This record gives sequence, structure tokens and C-alpha cells, in this order.
Amino acid sequence: MPAAIATGPLLLTGGELPHAAALAGRLLEPGGGEVTVLPTAAAYERPERVLAAAEAAFGALGGRVRPVMVLTRRDAENPELAAAIRSARAIWLAGGSALHLRSVLKNSLVLHGLEAAWHSGAAVAGAGEAATALSDPMVDPRGGAFTVGLGLVRALAVVPHFNGELTAQLRRTMAIAPPGCALAALGERAALVREVDGSWRREGDGALELFVAGQPVGLEALAGKPIG
Repeated sequence: MPAAIATGPLLLTGGELPHAAALAGRLLEPGGGEVTVLPTAAAYERPERVLAAAEAAFGALGGRVRPVMVLTRRDAENPELAAAIRSARAIWLAGGSALHLRSVLKNSLVLHGLEAAWHSGAAVAGAGEAATALSDPMVDPRGGAFTVGLGLVRALAVVPHFNGELTAQLRRTMAIAPPGCALAALGERAALVREVDGSWRREGDGALELFVAGQPVGLEALAGKPIG
């Protein structure tokens, strides 16, 4: 990883709040702080519930929530909402629909604002399906094939809500993974964390497996993965 490419930490969790509540604290500064919450992926699944769960989880950790209501493509091209994301120091992308999140944010002002915040040192977290969408390629939840993701991290694909079982769909995804692509299967209470120096570690006590070319590998397989 070139030293010139700097970012804040990136947290990819296999579950959503409240399952990932302990992991969510990774976004907070000691003593609390503000977390900007994007409920985009839950646009059609009562996003107010996502915000209530975030307020409960981060509030219990001494933090506070600032919602940024990017629910549609029109919202994603709103300069004021993009500026709100750009100024954030901690960003939580809630789970829901990876495909909706991808279609709303891809090449948008809000995504550019998120990338700028991340490269300025902000912490970014994708929960559940949002973790799926943040990488590239992205696993299509409809059948396990691969499609284009948002590309914060490349040559890495994420399967959330992993219970430790290699299902037929997961085996198919492993079999058709592009050459050199690492596949991360993350449990509800597990996360992959990319630190500011580009190193990776696992966090949480949930199931977590990494595969390359259908074979289990260690965290060293993530070293040097390109970022967007």
C-alpha cells in the first residue's frame, strides 16, 4: 500500500444493530462523539427503525447520532447532504438492501463526500449488506454471483450474516470468485477492520472465514488490497 494513500479505519461488520453494537463502539472517540448514520440501504424497510437502533446503540456507548437521510438517487446528488457526509468524522452505513445502496450511491456526490471524509481520516463502517456494497466486486444477494460494488476496497467481497455453514450458495460464490479476490464471510458479531496503516484484523466473537480460490486463508491475504 503506497504511503501516500491515507484513510481512517474501515469497519466491515457481518451483522447490523443491535447485533453489532459492541463493534459499533469502534467508531467512537474515547468518551463518546458523534456518528453520522446513513440509512440508505433500509430506505424501503422503515429507516426510522434503523435510526432508533443506532441512537440506542451509540447512546449506550456515550455517543450521539446525526442522521443524514439519503434514501433516493436524488438525495445522493444533493450538495448539502454530500457536504454533511464530507464533514463527518465517523460514518455508519446501515444494512438493508445492498443493491439499493449501490444504485443510490454509485458515482454520486454523497459517495464522493464519503470517500473524501474517509481519506481525511474519518472512520467508516458498513453493517451487514452495507459491508457487501462497500467492496468491489460485490456479491449479489439474489444468487451469489458477482457484480460491481462501491469500491472502497477492491479485490475483496463480503458475505454478511454468516453462521459458520458453507451453504450451497456460498460454495457457488467461492467457486466463481474472480482470480485474486478474497471472499470474507462475516458472522453477525464479527468484523474485519482495516486500520489507518493499511493492516487488517478481525474483531468480535462471531464466525469469520476468509477464502481465496475456494481455499481458507488468513488475514495476510488482505495485505495490500487496493482502495478507492
